[in-house]
Amino acid sequence: MEEKTILDRLYAARSPQHLANDPLSFCHRYSDPADREIAAVIASAFAYGGIKIILRTLESIFSELGPSPRSYVESFSPVRALKTFSGFKHRFNDGRDLVALLWGIRLMIADAGSVNAFFLRYHDTAAKDVTAALNGYSSAVLALDYRPVFKSSPLPAGSYFPFLFPAPAAGSACKRLCMFLRWVVRPADGIDLGIWRGVSPSQLVIPVDTHISRICSYLGFTGRKSADWRMAQEITTALRQLDPADPVKYDFSLAHLGISEGCTGADPQRCLSCAIKGICPQTGRAAT
Repeated sequence: MEEKTILDRLYAARSPQHLANDPLSFCHRYSDPADREIAAVIASAFAYGGIKIILRTLESIFSELGPSPRSYVESFSPVRALKTFSGFKHRFNDGRDLVALLWGIRLMIADAGSVNAFFLRYHDTAAKDVTAALNGYSSAVLALDYRPVFKSSPLPAGSYFPFLFPAPAAGSACKRLCMFLRWVVRPADGIDLGIWRGVSPSQLVIPVDTHISRICSYLGFTGRKSADWRMAQEITTALRQLDPADPVKYDFSLAHLGISEGCTGADPQRCLSCAIKGICPQTGRAAT
């Protein structure tokens, strides 16, 4: 199958340069899986917007967290952190949202021992994918007690904190949560971390961003126009035909055609040298 051959070749060509241009790189700063788990929650949560802005935001966070994000969270004080991160801003989210995220992580750890164990409460190992698990997990995280941060319960009206925990039930593609799951669930391969247990790579759903939506549309993996949960499932179903056990293995490589390689689908020179030109009809259209 030509598609699989070309995408497997693309997967094998991932590079340290691509990783350095990705929020996942912050997780690789730590060797302890417990630190990597916390880093993954934080890095994925703010992985929206332009890549340069994302990396700058994450640098500001992790420089404050020090050598062990897990230790930082376990001794976390919302009162102190609200002062520390008072000037924090990442597009929609401000310092209170970041402090709430760190506080939520601490509550999950205190309650279940790890974010992995907390997530597994809502996961069915027999389920086709993580739809129900993400609905349950996001709902449970948002239901935690954030009064030490926001001074009110439930969350104040107009808060952008819920933006960090979308759910398939609302139609969201849940790009950042799906990306987080890919990082922690897929086997360690130099890119993804393979630190979680209890969730199968076969159950993952591809994180749909603008690059994945566009490129997978070129490849015929989806006919949908809206980057929603149904598109994410449709693309994943197509990829499952190529690798049933690990359908989202191609996500990082395909996304970085846009993030790092500059694919727009409209530049004939880039198209002619593109790694997927043999299966992408856009190559011919861009050249005309």
